[in-house]
Amino acid sequence: MSATATIAPESIEAVQSAICTHEQIVVRGGGTKPLLSAASTGQTVLATHRLTGIVEYAPGEFVFTARAGTRLQEIAAALAEHGQYLPFDPPLVAAGATLGGTIATGLSGSGRQRYGGVRDFLIGVRFVDGQGRLVRGGGKVVKNAAGFDLPKLLVGSIGRLGVIVEASFKVFPQPPAYVTVRAPQPTLDDALTAIARLSSSAFDIEALDLLIEDGTPVLYIRQGGLATTLEARQQNLLSWLGGGAPLPNEAAFWTDGSVFGWAPAGWALVKTPVTLNTIPVLEQALHAHGAQRRYFGGGAAAWIAWPGELTALDALLTQLQLSGLILRGEATWPFVGARTGAALVARIKHVLDPANRFPTL
Repeated sequence: MSATATIAPESIEAVQSAICTHEQIVVRGGGTKPLLSAASTGQTVLATHRLTGIVEYAPGEFVFTARAGTRLQEIAAALAEHGQYLPFDPPLVAAGATLGGTIATGLSGSGRQRYGGVRDFLIGVRFVDGQGRLVRGGGKVVKNAAGFDLPKLLVGSIGRLGVIVEASFKVFPQPPAYVTVRAPQPTLDDALTAIARLSSSAFDIEALDLLIEDGTPVLYIRQGGLATTLEARQQNLLSWLGGGAPLPNEAAFWTDGSVFGWAPAGWALVKTPVTLNTIPVLEQALHAHGAQRRYFGGGAAAWIAWPGELTALDALLTQLQLSGLILRGEATWPFVGARTGAALVARIKHVLDPANRFPTL
């Protein structure tokens, strides 16, 4: 079978039938993370772009349910009509990212700083496993806690355990306005110390990113709330920092970060979880290799734009006991670095996909 063969089921039943009649399947949502949905010879692409639509939305309960192929742009627009949003700030919304793809890749953006990541908002999921069975975990209400926590299991599974067909999320009220402070720091140690202090401070911070600009560590700190209070809150933050300035056109800065506009075209793009303790060693090595990088979520994770062969990044992350997920780039395997918990995940995959219809983890 050709590597370019693609099927696009329009219903859950059609997904079940497709899984039972195709030996090797690669799931593709919006195609915004191309390496994760690249097919090899003999594999069939199962595209979810026909599994669309918001099934249920209860603004008063702050929950919604939508089919997996629904684009996040559509969901964001529906939520915005009621002053609500997805606080984990999923990336690549403007590029066409889908709900199912966001769950499968487990990707959150800079907004995870205050509220947590995608797994903290996913409350229910329906997926079809490798045997064509429709499996449901969680529910459509926030307090539903019955059964195993299958929704969390699907976060970051990148289509290796099953095809997500529907998901339920809780949402929050969206701040009506935002401001951002840009605060250059003398050294990387100063920047990391400031991040640690800010993370334990009384300031309500929506996002806290660290960029390296011409060798200078620069903090970008976003606050949200009522426009009538933001200016005073920002001035308090600037006084506390002892430096920095309001960032003009701050919305454009965060939008550019969400679509990775800062990453050079043609370079590999990798996400890796980090800590404030591991950033100094990682930063030294990334600088030596000429990589572009953006630390986000208060130093909890990093986006890495890598200019060369990924084998060098793989060796670097392995040495530091860090793991990486490749969103785009030339690779036959979507992971680099250390793989903790791989044995447990393999056992779960054997239960859900004993015939290995989906790619191995």
